[in-house]
Amino acid sequence: MDKKIQLGLKENWKQFTLLVIINAFVGGMVGLERSILPQIAEVEFAIAAKTAILSFIIVFGIVKAFTNYFAGAFANKIGRKNLLIIGWLFGLPVPFILMYAPSWDWIVAANLLLGINQGLAWSSTVVMKIDLVGEKQRGFAMGLNEFAGYLAVAVVAFLTGYIAGEQGLRPYPFILGIALAVLGLLGTVFLIKDTRKHVAAENTISEVPKLRNIFWETTWKHPNLGSVTQAGLVNNLNDGMAWGIFPILLASKGFNLEQIGIVTAVYPAVWGTGQLFTGRMADIFIKKHLLFIGMTLQGIALILFLFAHSMIHYLALSAVLGWGTAMVYPTFLATVAENTHPNDRAKSIGVFRLWRDLGYALGAILTGLIADIVGIDASIAFIGGLTLVSAIIIAIRMEKKRV
Repeated sequence: MDKKIQLGLKENWKQFTLLVIINAFVGGMVGLERSILPQIAEVEFAIAAKTAILSFIIVFGIVKAFTNYFAGAFANKIGRKNLLIIGWLFGLPVPFILMYAPSWDWIVAANLLLGINQGLAWSSTVVMKIDLVGEKQRGFAMGLNEFAGYLAVAVVAFLTGYIAGEQGLRPYPFILGIALAVLGLLGTVFLIKDTRKHVAAENTISEVPKLRNIFWETTWKHPNLGSVTQAGLVNNLNDGMAWGIFPILLASKGFNLEQIGIVTAVYPAVWGTGQLFTGRMADIFIKKHLLFIGMTLQGIALILFLFAHSMIHYLALSAVLGWGTAMVYPTFLATVAENTHPNDRAKSIGVFRLWRDLGYALGAILTGLIADIVGIDASIAFIGGLTLVSAIIIAIRMEKKRV
């Protein structure tokens, strides 16, 4: 073992900071489409905005989910840095396709590439940060990682919306995407160092047993890992529902576009900024308690959406939903890291993120079907109830300490 290799945030702050910046670029790539894709679908391709959002979530969710799995499976074989570089290579064509796509099929193809970019690049930065910080500060590390990524989503979504309002839907808003992809790729190639040696250093001190079957134990068999995985899937399932259904619900209640924009922005804003605090909480408090409370808050907030009437009600509930999500998001990853051997960790995180991001597609499909057959209220009630069931599974099945 190289004596110079030390684990910890303080000891590796330079590389850690660079990875946070790189992950902000990764998040920004998603933000490119978040605010103006439905308008492009409707104005330029005569596709209903509702259909456009649904197709984007399904394609993006499925592709990103399976890419997460392969990122975890190959992280130890080809190296984290190499995966990150490959992720950026898939991301480079995306803004150009969005600028000049002659049909909606090209937009879907861009989302396919974007899903691969997100799966490889985001997974790589997650695993590399966990490698660097060691056991004590994983929650805080994940909080910073997710905060940077989701703040970038929000900032770029705002900027592209503003540019589109001033200069038109295409091509100018997506020039920002070219800058993000080029800076992300060059920054990775010339500034980021692989973390294999940090994994080797942790191998010498880790007491966590290796998993017999990483896929099945992470999916369900291991009580802690399985509890986290099912909760991750349900969390993103209700996020997929919120992404597609909330604007429709608010419009049906008579809110204008500006009000809908404010309400739907509060949720990811609280989710993103909240992780600066909840990530640190995951290092201090029992992770099982944080996960149970976070999922319960989400479930209650979703059900109460059905009884809200005023702008204040919806803003408050969006904030509660965002805080509940912030409580679980960095805690998920910190819990997976805590319960896996360093050599198993990348693959286990890949399996967790496979199921978690499949939740986006399942959420869009499930809520769309229920909303069409029974109504929007029924779809929200069903997903809210499912989120509470997920919290109960955590309460019953998860151990308080690592097993």
